Amino acid sequence: MTSSADTDSAKTSNFLRHVIENDLAQGTYASRGWGGSPGDGAHHAAGMADPARIRTRFPPEPNGYLHLGHAKSIWLNFSLAREYGGVCHLRFDDTNPEKEEQEFVDAIRDAVRWLGYDTDFADDPMQPGALRGHEYFASDYFDFMYRAAEYLVQAGHAYVDEQSAEQMRANRGDFSTPGTPSPYRSRTPAENLARLRAMRAGELADGAAVLRAKIDLASPNINLRDPALYRIRRATHHNTGDAWCIYPMYTFAHPIEDALERITHSICTLEFEDQRPFYDWLLERLSEGGLLQAPPPHQYEFARLNVTHVLTSKRKLRQLVEEGRVDGWDDPRMPTLAGLRRRGYTPEALKLFCERSGVTKAGGWIDYASLETALRETLDPAAPRAMAVLDPVKLVITNWDALMGAGVLDACRAPVHPHAPERGQRQFHFGRELWIERSDYEQNPPKGYHRLYPGNKVRLKYGHVVECTGATLDAQGRVSQVQAVLIPDTKSGTPGADAIKVKGVITWVGAHDALACELRLYERLLRAEQPGSGELDAELNPDSLRVTQGYVEPALASAAPGTAYQFERHGYFVRDASAKTAGQFVFNRACGLRDSWGK
Repeated sequence: MTSSADTDSAKTSNFLRHVIENDLAQGTYASRGWGGSPGDGAHHAAGMADPARIRTRFPPEPNGYLHLGHAKSIWLNFSLAREYGGVCHLRFDDTNPEKEEQEFVDAIRDAVRWLGYDTDFADDPMQPGALRGHEYFASDYFDFMYRAAEYLVQAGHAYVDEQSAEQMRANRGDFSTPGTPSPYRSRTPAENLARLRAMRAGELADGAAVLRAKIDLASPNINLRDPALYRIRRATHHNTGDAWCIYPMYTFAHPIEDALERITHSICTLEFEDQRPFYDWLLERLSEGGLLQAPPPHQYEFARLNVTHVLTSKRKLRQLVEEGRVDGWDDPRMPTLAGLRRRGYTPEALKLFCERSGVTKAGGWIDYASLETALRETLDPAAPRAMAVLDPVKLVITNWDALMGAGVLDACRAPVHPHAPERGQRQFHFGRELWIERSDYEQNPPKGYHRLYPGNKVRLKYGHVVECTGATLDAQGRVSQVQAVLIPDTKSGTPGADAIKVKGVITWVGAHDALACELRLYERLLRAEQPGSGELDAELNPDSLRVTQGYVEPALASAAPGTAYQFERHGYFVRDASAKTAGQFVFNRACGLRDSWGK
């Protein structure tokens, strides 16, 4: 678990806490109303003042599953709101119906709740009778956004451009060349309004026109060179159906959504920093026209989360899914929250990792090992222990029947958790035949090898001491069986007594009561340390998944899907909870007991 020193250190690196505390101290939003004007959205109450609260938002686009980078944004927005007595909105920025699906909406809801923030969009005391609590959709505001677009046109701040996409791109200029005015830029407001209404009525073909803001074609910030506000898209929307054939651009919709929801601190990653001038320009124009109330939200940017060997491009993640390189969005190798959850990651581990990564303006890469460290720290005090054999070979105790009796089984016990005796003991049996790891036998051992080889003694953990006498090889020269004899304690005559001193200790499961299972051993999906810049095929790790047929001790017969265990010597495993493996006994490796990637 994280120490207070870890938490305090991470908090000092979150500059947004200082921003919020200053705003609260200065009363920046003390006179602000909450909610929107009537008609701005179906579940918004009329303005109500609440000077003590802040409002943040997590605004995913429902065009894929959330990934590790989103986890940091969820944690940051929701935890800041909780810390300062505010609320956080879950908002779906659903402005692109061609890529959005209800499946993604449902998956996003599930991921946010899994991280522990479901209570934050329960009933809102500021919005009595709210239909969805703190859950919102950009499509809730399509009517208002269109009215805002008409206002900008009538005020001379926007125009309909009917150039081709190639012409607009060429006329936009570059960092050394100012943009060239569109021949449609000089139309009168009345002409532009007529063309916008023609767009809205479906009289123009897809791609035939766009609505553009009229700002500054010579601006060094290319985002201010008349950015697009609306485009024509005949596509069925998951929320509004076929009610619209024009849709707002994300950069136009986003600040309006923030303003209507009375967001105080609009937090995003640094790639949106160059968009902030347009964000401010739009809210100023709409406030001048009386469409929005002051003060407007303010956008703050922080460095995005970059983790080595992790890809957070939603486009490339979709490519992996659609091309069948992975087993869906929830493949445990994927950096999606669904994949991380299925692999065995916990909400506590992800939030601890996010806290430790800090919130600053400085970019950089965080080692993947830090993510696994956070997982180990949260699983170690919680996960029950168990023994498992991942690559089994049979060990036969050849003198068992003579010493113990034919068919006799010896009861062995081990703690459920070594540091929590109150959790009790688990029980299993030692007999003539056991399963051990294939790597625990060597015919010609290297120096320092203390496991099984002819003439060497080892302790079978929680059980007896044996001496290896040899092994049987198959036609390919591979070990098919290992033989050993039980060693009695010379003092007490009891086989395997603790008084016998040996250097090697190995794990095992009894062949008579072991549970056969499938073990999926996951490694990093990408071998590239800083992926995303090269060809996806070249960056993929061909050894990211190895499937074995192994055995676990009988106590795991009752293991519920999603339950995590520490398999002694091997790492942390979770019983797979996917519907894809329903009825099967499958365990996924979440991580090893230590970082072994470099090896």
